[in-house]
Amino acid sequence: MRAAVEQGLIGADQPVVGLLDVAGIRAAAAELWAAFDEVVAPGTPVLHAFAVKAASLVPVLRLLADEGIGCEVASPGELALARAAGVRAEHIVLDAPAKTTAELREAIELGIAVNADNPQELARLDALVRPRNGPGPALPPGPLGLRVNPQVGGGSIGALSTATATSKFGVALLDPGAREWVVNAFTRRPWLTRLHAHVGSQGCPLELMAAGVRAAYELAEEINRAVGRQQIDTLDIGGGLPVNFGSDEITPGYRDYARLLLDTVPGLFDGRYGLVTEFGRSLLAKSGTVLARVEYAKSAGGRPIAITHAGAQLATRTVFAPESWPLRVTAYDWEGVAKPTGPDGPVAQDVAGPCCFAGDLVAVDRPLPELKAGDLVALLDTGAYYFSNHFAYNSLPRPGIYGFSVTGGGSGSRKGHVRFAPVRSPQSLDEIVAESGGEHMGALSGL
Repeated sequence: MRAAVEQGLIGADQPVVGLLDVAGIRAAAAELWAAFDEVVAPGTPVLHAFAVKAASLVPVLRLLADEGIGCEVASPGELALARAAGVRAEHIVLDAPAKTTAELREAIELGIAVNADNPQELARLDALVRPRNGPGPALPPGPLGLRVNPQVGGGSIGALSTATATSKFGVALLDPGAREWVVNAFTRRPWLTRLHAHVGSQGCPLELMAAGVRAAYELAEEINRAVGRQQIDTLDIGGGLPVNFGSDEITPGYRDYARLLLDTVPGLFDGRYGLVTEFGRSLLAKSGTVLARVEYAKSAGGRPIAITHAGAQLATRTVFAPESWPLRVTAYDWEGVAKPTGPDGPVAQDVAGPCCFAGDLVAVDRPLPELKAGDLVALLDTGAYYFSNHFAYNSLPRPGIYGFSVTGGGSGSRKGHVRFAPVRSPQSLDEIVAESGGEHMGALSGL
C-alpha cells in the first residue's frame, strides 16, 4: 500500500486502483497442479483451463499460461483475449449457452475444444463436422463434447448454482428421456469424445460438486459400454471451488477437493479418462486488492460515512447482494500506512462508493479505525471478477490495474522493494466518450 502511494499509482488524480499479487497467482496455479498431480494416474492428460470471465485481462491470462494454465472461454471476446495472450488452441475450451454457428465454425477451424450445450447446438455441429456429400469430417475438429446438467441441486447462492432442476445450462439429465437421448447422441457421433458438467460456484459445498462429477463419470461409463469402446476419453469437471472471504485463510483448498473426488469418484483418476478443470475465482481472488481514496468523511443519523471511490462500479455483487458477497475492508492513512484503532476502539461506520444511488455501500455499520478524508480503504480478496466486470454506472472510468512483486525485506529491518507492472491503464474520459457513441454525436438529430 505504501509503495502504491509512493510510486503515484493512487492519489488525488487517480483515486482508485486495482493491485494484483503476482507471486500469489503463481502460487495458486502451482497448488492446483500439485493437488491433482497427487491423485491422477501418471501420464493422464490434464488441462487446467482458467475461467476467463473471472479476470478478462490479457496480462493475467499470459501469466497463467506461463504457469501451464489454459483458458475456458464463453464468448467471442473471451476467445479473442485468450488468443491475444498467446494461449495455444489445444489449451482453450469454449463453453457458452448461446454460441452462434459462426462461433462454432471458428472454434472448429482453430482446433479448440467445444462443449455443446443442447440438442440444437449439437445439430449445428453435425452440419459443421460432416461434409455435404459422403462420410467423414469436413473440417479437422478439435475435441468436441456435450455439457450435461446432473441436476444434483443448488448451493446457497441461487444465481450461481448451475446444477439445479431448472438450470439453463446443459442437457437436464434427469428429465424424462434425457439420459437415453444423450447415450444415443454419442452412439450416433463417434467424433463426440468429451462429457462436461459444472455444478456451481461460490456457495456450493464440495460434496455437491463431487456428486455432480460422479454423475458425469457414471454417464460416461454407461455411454462407453453402449458403444463398446472408449469413445468418451475426457471428462471436463468444470470449476467452482468456493473462496473464503472471511479471513486470509485459503479454505477449501484444491487438495481438499481433489482428495474428495478421489474418494467419491475413484475411477475418474485411474488413467482411462483425460481431465479438464475450469477454475476461476479460486485462482485469483486472494491475490487482488482494490485500493480507494476516502474523498469525504461525514455523518447521517449519527452514523459516520466514508465516501470513497470504490463502490458498485467495481464491487457490483457486494453492493447488490451483500449477504452473499461480503468483503473485508481495511483502513490506511494517506501514506498507505495501516491505521491503528483509536483509544476508544473501532468506530462503526458505513463505507460508501461514488455511485449516485443510496445503496452504493460496500460495508454497513462496519467497525473500523475512524476514516478521515484523504485516508485509503482496501477491499480485500478482489482479484477475481472485481477488476474485469466493471459496472459503468455514472460513466465512472475503469481504474488502472497493476501487478506487483516484492523482493528483499523479510525478517530483518530492511524494507522490501515493490515493483509494479501495468495490467490495464486507467480509462480516460476520451475513451468513455468514444465508447458512448461520441463519433455519432449528431446521428439522431437528422432523423
